[in-house]
Formats: sequence, C-alpha cells, structure tokens
Amino acid sequence: MDLERLKDKARRLLLEFKGENYAFGLGVLKMAGEFGASFGKSALVISNATHVESVASVVVESLQARGAALAGGRIWPGARPNAPREDVYRMESYILHFKPDCIVPIGGGSTIDAAKAADVLATLGGYEADIDAYFGTGLVTKALKETGKSLVPIVAVQTSASSGAHLTKYSNVTDPIAGQKKLIVDDAIVPPKAVFDYGVTASMPLGVTVDGVMDAISHCLEVFYGASGEAFDKVAEVALTGIELAVGYAKKVLSAPRDLEVREGLGLATDLGGYAIMIGGTNGAHLTSFSLVDITSHGRACGLMNPYYTVFFAPAIERQLKLLGEIFKRAGYVDEDLKALRGRELGVAVAKGMVAFAKDIGAPTKLADLPGFSDEHIKRALEAAKDPQLEMKLKNMPVPLSADLVDEYMAPILEAAKVGDFTLIKNM
Repeated sequence: MDLERLKDKARRLLLEFKGENYAFGLGVLKMAGEFGASFGKSALVISNATHVESVASVVVESLQARGAALAGGRIWPGARPNAPREDVYRMESYILHFKPDCIVPIGGGSTIDAAKAADVLATLGGYEADIDAYFGTGLVTKALKETGKSLVPIVAVQTSASSGAHLTKYSNVTDPIAGQKKLIVDDAIVPPKAVFDYGVTASMPLGVTVDGVMDAISHCLEVFYGASGEAFDKVAEVALTGIELAVGYAKKVLSAPRDLEVREGLGLATDLGGYAIMIGGTNGAHLTSFSLVDITSHGRACGLMNPYYTVFFAPAIERQLKLLGEIFKRAGYVDEDLKALRGRELGVAVAKGMVAFAKDIGAPTKLADLPGFSDEHIKRALEAAKDPQLEMKLKNMPVPLSADLVDEYMAPILEAAKVGDFTLIKNM
C-alpha cells in the first residue's frame, strides 16, 4: 500500500466535497473561531469534559479572539454515547434559552448528532415538538419549508475519527429505554461549517480508535456495495480510498497511538466515510447496529455485522467484492485467488478476510462475544427492520428486502452472526 499517495488522494477528494467550508488536517483547530464568528457574536459551545477539555479551551479562545461570546457564559455539557433523546431535549433548552447566533458542538458523533437534532427541535418546536416526528428522510426540510424558518447554523468540531457526523445529513438518536436507535436523514441538518484537527485524536483511548476504524470502513463499504450506474466510479474512488487508508493505518495506530501521521491517515479515512454516505446510503449492518446500542458501540456493531451481510449480498455485488477483496489481500488478510471465485464463494472469501482483519485489531467478530448479548437483541433487530422509519436501510441494500421478507432472509444473517457461521446465511 502506498499510504502517502492515498492520503494525497483523500485530501483532494475532501476539498472537492466540502471546499472552504471545512478545515481539516493537522493544526487547524483555531479555524473554529473564524467559522463561528462569521455567523454572529454569540456561540453556544457544547462539549463534554472527558478527553476534549483542552480542545474546547482552544475553540473558546479562538471564538473570543474573533469577538464571539459564549452563550450563557460557559461551555455546556454534550451528549452521552449514542445521543440519548433526553440529551437532545436538554440541548434544545440551551438553544431556546440563549438564542445563539451559532451552535458549536465539540466532540464525537454523539454530541454532534444530538446538537443537530436539538437544533431541529428548538427551531421547529411550534410545528412539532416531538423528535419522533423527524425520524425518516426529508421531514426536516418539509417542516422548514412549511414554516419558513431556518435552523441555527452549526460549526461542528469533530474530535474522534469515526462517524463523519460533522460532514453529513444524518442524526442518530437513541431511546435508551427501548434500546433502539433511530435516524434523521435530511440535507437541512448538514453543518454549514466544520473543523477536524486530526491531531486531537491522539489523546483518544485505543478502544475509541478501533470503533472509528470499523465505522469508517462500514460507511465506505456499505455505500460501495449499493453503488451502480453513473455513480459507481465516484463511489468506488471515495470508498476504496477510505477503506484502504483505514486498513493500512489500523495496525499502525495500535503500536503508535500518538503518531500524528498515523492519526492523520485515520482521520482522512473516516472523513471519506462521511463523503461516501453523502453520495450513497448505508444498509444492512447499520440497520442491525441500531438494535445493539445497549451492548456495544456503533462502529463495532457495524464492523461485526458487515461480513455476514457481505455473504448475503455476494451474488449481486461481484464487481465490488473483487475490488474490495484486493485491499484485504494486499494487507495480508485474504489468501485465495479472488479472480477465480464467483457469487457466494467470493463473498465468503472476502468476508473471512474482513473477520481476520477485525480479529487482528481486537474488534469482535460474532454477536455471542458481546457482553450482554441475548436472543432478545435478534428479535429487536428484526422488529426494527420492519419499522417504516428505518425502511430506507432495507431499500438501500444491494439485495433489497421488504418488511415481509425480513424474517425469512435477515433472521438467518443474524443467527449466523450470533455464532460466526456463514453457512447459516440464506441467499435469495
């Protein structure tokens, strides 16, 4: 792998994607002040103290140097993992109380996702005050058009190489009581400005880093699986560059967690995952991950499930699998001659390579390995797959399913993932 060449390619792709609205790389954190002040004199800064206190201090100083004051006179707490809905309502109250000119969430995907959803509620509460009303695709845009209102601008400051929340139209929100995550998908909630200084991830725990690696690969891989027609070449360029960077730097970060060149490589990989999900959609593994929020992180859930969905999709995605498989082969995780394989047999070979990679970086590879897992999680995932608010994930699959086919075809995928046995998967 020529990782330096891939990094140059990734930078070019991200500039193409976001242009001057995104500051990314090493040493760019102070750009948050310039971006925030461009919207006015009052910035609502939301950040958790753990791991990012020093980052928040730099952001606040950069805002104040540009003449932007802290709304409410302090930094307000961010979201817990998976953006619980009560954290969204709490953040909504900050926006309603302080009426800031912009919102500056500092953190990983959960804090940024929660801030996006809170912005929606604070702006559209008179239209519909329940977050459930906005789960699905395009419902925020519809409400904004009907009310003539505009969201408060968000300057998203990413601190974790993972979700791409700072770049995308997605907001994941969890109901902790039901143990189920749901999704807002809407171009209106894309942060107009974003900052990601890849150097700040050097202080992140290695477990968080592994989560991010798996999340980045999942974003790229799932979108790539669904690529077709005129969009195929662009999706392939973005997704395969992101996957090869993630695979290439994953082992390096475990042995050199504070190496900034390595951190930059992983940051670029995860940002390409964000680019990927703006030009295509995720599907099976992401859908299942929403029902595992109480026992594992989002990235690990997606990474665990993707090999099993790969086998299910295999007959429909041979072109993708040959390209993807070569990445894992170059990295030493696939031994087979992929050119000689077809259909399900090709899918199994690539899936085994993905499992070998996951094991090599300490990620789980079957559901039974997750502490707290039970058959109830499979039941919950099957029920969620039939929920109309998550229907887009079924339709995004390269082998689309309708709700009435979930039990017949998705249940065997989940049973296979439970014990790590690809033979249990039933192809259409």
